[in-house]
Amino acid sequence: MRIDELKPAAGSRKRRKRVGRGPGSGHGKTSCKGHKGQKSRSGGTKGPGFEGGQMPLQRRLPKRGFSNHPFRKVYAITNLKVLSRIEDVDTVTPELLVERGILKDVKDGLKVLGDGELSRPLTVRAHAFSSSAAEKISASGGKAEVI
Repeated sequence: MRIDELKPAAGSRKRRKRVGRGPGSGHGKTSCKGHKGQKSRSGGTKGPGFEGGQMPLQRRLPKRGFSNHPFRKVYAITNLKVLSRIEDVDTVTPELLVERGILKDVKDGLKVLGDGELSRPLTVRAHAFSSSAAEKISASGGKAEVI
């Protein structure tokens, strides 16, 4: 088999329906839309959630609660198993992780999670720590410093 002999499987490529191309095509005149009515017009469909003029469910239900979305903090996260792979430094900072390509962006801060183990003492400077991460860092003889 050569590359110029390759072709798609039979029936996998279907031709596009060309409507409005005369009576001989079988899709002429009304272009498969029938006669009159909303759906035969151009742009003639309403969006999702339209209920025929009835007040849509989304607008009938009361608004409740509070969303803190615009003010929430989004942390860049990393685990202890990632930090344990950094060999030549004693102090790990968010800037160092970005510089080494471990983190793409610090976002609103760095949070260290406790997945993995530390084999040597490290000073880790971050904006937040999970309780298990802080315990494991101190157990290995290191320090967890909140920035």
